[in-house]
Amino acid sequence: MGAVVVDDSPSTVKAPDGGWGWAVLFGCFVITGFSYAFPKAVSVFFKELIREFGIGYSDTAWISSILLAMLYGTGPLCSICVNRFGCRPVMMVGGLFASLGMVCASFCTSIIAIYFTAGVLTGLGLALNFQPSLIMLNRYFDKRRPLANGLAAAGSPVFLCALSPLGQVLQHEFGWRGGFLILGGLLLNCCACGALMRPLEPPKNQKEETKEVVKAKPKKLLDFSVFKDRGFVIYTIAASIMVLGLFVPPVFVVSYAKDLGNEDTKAAFLLTILGFIDIFARPTCGIIAGLKWVRPRCVYLFGFAMIFNGFTDLMGSMSDTYGGLVVFCIFFGISYGMVGALQFEVLMAIVGTHKFSSAIGLVLLAEAIAVLIGPPSAGKLGKGHFLVFPIPSVRKFKQHQYYIGRELGPLHMGVTDLALVRCKRMAANPHECAHNFSQFCLRLRRSVFPGECKAF
Repeated sequence: MGAVVVDDSPSTVKAPDGGWGWAVLFGCFVITGFSYAFPKAVSVFFKELIREFGIGYSDTAWISSILLAMLYGTGPLCSICVNRFGCRPVMMVGGLFASLGMVCASFCTSIIAIYFTAGVLTGLGLALNFQPSLIMLNRYFDKRRPLANGLAAAGSPVFLCALSPLGQVLQHEFGWRGGFLILGGLLLNCCACGALMRPLEPPKNQKEETKEVVKAKPKKLLDFSVFKDRGFVIYTIAASIMVLGLFVPPVFVVSYAKDLGNEDTKAAFLLTILGFIDIFARPTCGIIAGLKWVRPRCVYLFGFAMIFNGFTDLMGSMSDTYGGLVVFCIFFGISYGMVGALQFEVLMAIVGTHKFSSAIGLVLLAEAIAVLIGPPSAGKLGKGHFLVFPIPSVRKFKQHQYYIGRELGPLHMGVTDLALVRCKRMAANPHECAHNFSQFCLRLRRSVFPGECKAF
């Protein structure tokens, strides 16, 4: 396969935990903001596209879906590119792709062409930036890694709060074509962020040894040995099921608030509340996760975040007033920020720095399917409402218990993640571990749905 670049052998280089790492953190903050906020920000142009091409809202929604599909589904491809060429060149090429896609989309005369330009090409460019930026961030930080991950993750809500109003201004002043063209120019900043990702260089006395090691054992372009790690398999399954419902509330909570009779501005303000709380929740959680007595137990904190998120969804199902939805958005913003700040920190703790580039690509691929089918499935099962929001009043709780049970994914998998990690550490015998886990799941199911488990 050929030799790889120096920055892909980080195991011999100590993380500086500062210095140029702060510039890398800033670049990662910007990239994370563009990657997560951009698919949502382009939705402000949907009405213009519907009017010009004579299509429905579901047709324009495919733009955001394709962007997310490329961001998650191309994970293994990004891992291969990073392991072969290094993070910096991959990110700079990705920035060019992301910008080129939006510029070309501004000249499109059909929605299909926009799918391929603003969807596929821009999505691929953002993917080639997002994954390498996380890899470089985790190479530059070790002791301060939880804080770094939390600060970088805060880029998502910050950019969402900035790009959505900016998109509305651009649409009003220049139309959707001019807006796409200007956003394409903004995406060129991804190239500048990629230039900040300077490869870590080992000390002079270790350079020759590092070169000899790289020549003797060339790195795999995609390391599937991570699946031999039971912790990685558990994490992948738990995260995939979690994201099935994780992104549903921001999609449907505004529509649900409108159906309750609230004004459009009041309904939209719910997302502002959620985003504002999320901005502060992510770095705060990173600080907490970096404490000496919390850092070794970070996986438990991540498990609690998933439990908290699922429990918040369940309690939100009883909100039939605007005040109740405000309280829901506050607590959901906290739990959502905790999950966002910890997800990659826990993955790094499980697989280590050396295998992180392959592990993150495989995890994102596993999550891609859940991200695509989550919101559409919620809308279909809930008849247009968010899964935990099909309840017009508490009195109809039992009638919709089935739909609420579908939202137990984050809650159940959060508890499962805790149980499995604890079982793995306490039980040396794998058969004992499997037995303990099965008994735990049975007790959990009996406690939630007692009438369904009598046969067991």
